[in-house]
Amino acid sequence: MYKLVWAEEFDKPGPPNPKNWKFETGFVRNEEHQFYQAQNARCEKSNLIIEARRESIKNPAFKSGSNNWRENREFAEITSASLSTSGLQSWQYGRFEMRAKIDTQLGLWPAFWTLGTEGEWPSNGEIDIMEFYRGQLLANVAWGTKQRWNAKWNSKKTPLESLGRDWTKKFHVWRMDWDETAIELFVDNRLLNRTELATATNPDGKCPFKQPHYILVNLAVGGQNGGDFSQTKFPTRYEIDYIRVYQKTVV
Repeated sequence: MYKLVWAEEFDKPGPPNPKNWKFETGFVRNEEHQFYQAQNARCEKSNLIIEARRESIKNPAFKSGSNNWRENREFAEITSASLSTSGLQSWQYGRFEMRAKIDTQLGLWPAFWTLGTEGEWPSNGEIDIMEFYRGQLLANVAWGTKQRWNAKWNSKKTPLESLGRDWTKKFHVWRMDWDETAIELFVDNRLLNRTELATATNPDGKCPFKQPHYILVNLAVGGQNGGDFSQTKFPTRYEIDYIRVYQKTVV
C-alpha cells in the first residue's frame, strides 16, 4: 500500500517553489550546448514549463584559449533550465511519478532522473526514469566501476515509432517503483526496465540504490547524445503537470 509523501503540483504561478527546487547554472555536463539559468523555468497554468531558447548570452566562465568545453565558448547560443531537489528533498525507496509532455525534435534531451545523496558519480547511483533523444525513449540505471567516472549501465531504449501515433502531442506518465530488491521503470504502465539491486553494486560491494536519492528535471540540447539541433524550432517546452513520491506504509 503506497502513501503520498511528497508532491509538487506547480499550482502557484511564477518561479518554482524554492523549498523544493534549486537550479543548476552554466555549462554543466555531457558537453551540452545549453547554458542553464533559472529564468528558463516557470510555473504556468499548473504546469512547470522548462523552456529552451535560442539566444546569445555571455559565458561568465569564458577563458580565451582554454581547452575546457565549459570555458572555451565566450557566448552560449542556447539557454535552458535544470532543477534539482538536492539538499532539499530526498527519499529512499518508493514510487516516483511524473506526468509530462516532451518535445521530440532532434537535438533535444529532456530528462527526469535521480542521483544518490552520497558518493561521487557514478558510484552514488543514477536512475533515469525518463530520457529522450534521437528518436528513442530511454530508461536507465547506472552505478560505479573500477574506473573513475565510468559507469556500468542497464539501459533500455524504446523507439518513438513503437509508442503510437500522435504520442508526442500528449501528456504521459513516467513511473519508478523502487524497493529493497529492484528498480522498475515504466511509461503509461508499460514496463521498460527492471534492475535487480543485487546486481547493481559498486566494486566495493556497496549498492548505491540503498541510500536516499534526489530528483532532477532538465531540458538539455545537443551535447554527447542530444544530436544536431540546427533545424530545431525554438523556443521549445518540456511541460510537467506534477511530480509525486509515494512510499509503502507499514501494516
